[in-house]
Amino acid sequence: MNKGELIEIDARTVRDWLDRGEAVLVDVREAAEYAEERIPGTLTFPLSRFDPGSLPHEPGKRTVLTCFIGGRSAEAAERLFAAGHSTAFQLDGGLFAWKEAGFATEA
Repeated sequence: MNKGELIEIDARTVRDWLDRGEAVLVDVREAAEYAEERIPGTLTFPLSRFDPGSLPHEPGKRTVLTCFIGGRSAEAAERLFAAGHSTAFQLDGGLFAWKEAGFATEA
């Protein structure tokens, strides 16, 4: 089985993609974590119920996975690969890196 390629994208690039409407950001943290703090505009798909078939697919947009620091989004990527996806994008460092870059969050 092909493992697939996990492509880590820095916070600035993800923000630029979002600003230009070129990406959808999917947060795989659990509902309570998501409710507490999140990147504006993210969609919630908790890892505990993560279904690769239900992820949004918008033509011309990259789907980027995120969590707090990267562990759970990497696990979500593994589930995508097992479902036949060949690549997955991940926000390198997750919400933590986003905040370290000085970008806004919401509650």
